[in-house]
Amino acid sequence: GRVASPSVGSTPRPGGAARRAELLALLRGVAGPIAGDVLAEHFGISRQAIVHDVAVLRAEGAPVIATVRGYLVAREADRLPVRAVVAVRHGPDETEDELLALVDVGVRVRDVVVQHPLYGELRGALELRSPADVRHWAESTRQSGARFLAELTGGVHLHTIEAASEADIAAAKRALAARGYLLDDEGPGA
Repeated sequence: GRVASPSVGSTPRPGGAARRAELLALLRGVAGPIAGDVLAEHFGISRQAIVHDVAVLRAEGAPVIATVRGYLVAREADRLPVRAVVAVRHGPDETEDELLALVDVGVRVRDVVVQHPLYGELRGALELRSPADVRHWAESTRQSGARFLAELTGGVHLHTIEAASEADIAAAKRALAARGYLLDDEGPGA
């Protein structure tokens, strides 16, 4: 379907900088992500042109995030008050279980980070808040056939998580530890 926008009428779609400004305004005006193909249809351009526009916006400093559900604008007001980074290790077949363990205790999973020997820190936006988000992400992963970043590092990776309280962060760490996923200061596999 089309995206409703107060600035869009029956006039031809703008190009270049004007289209990117409209794209950013559109993303700022909605609460959740908008799929790239929906944006492409809305602007009457290709999906690749949307990818290009988003790359230019990000290079200009716009806080646009790409998630499996689409593009969104990061908002400070959307952040939860407590943030932590957890170090974990598990196999690819345990990823969905790990993510569900986190969202089930009420934390948001903002990203996944691995340390690559050549490229340094590689970060992927996740923006997972609910079991439905995790299931959608997992299904999209299965359909795409994409490999996990953590496969580059033997399953070791980090997640930035956010929660309403320190107690929720502690519950998330306990849930990961109970499954054997949490790395601690005793070393790998502890």
